[in-house]
Amino acid sequence: MRAVITVIGKDMVGILAKVSCECAEHNINVLEVTQSILQDMFAMIMMVDISKCDIPFTEFADKIGKIGDEMGLSIHAMHEDIFNAMHTI
Repeated sequence: MRAVITVIGKDMVGILAKVSCECAEHNINVLEVTQSILQDMFAMIMMVDISKCDIPFTEFADKIGKIGDEMGLSIHAMHEDIFNAMHTI
């Protein structure tokens, strides 16, 4: 099972580290990462493997969202099936 994590906000040191550390803490493997900085705005999309996650995915999504709030970022984790359904015509 896979999920998509998106991060958007003002660029600062440690964004990738904070998100990937939270993933590692819950046995979530980062499969792919793409990131870009446009002027001072940071944007990142991560594809992660959640098959060995040690907590319910909804709980992880809430935790990663709260980390985003603390950092002044928008961080969302979405199951791949939901992401695909939203982007299918």
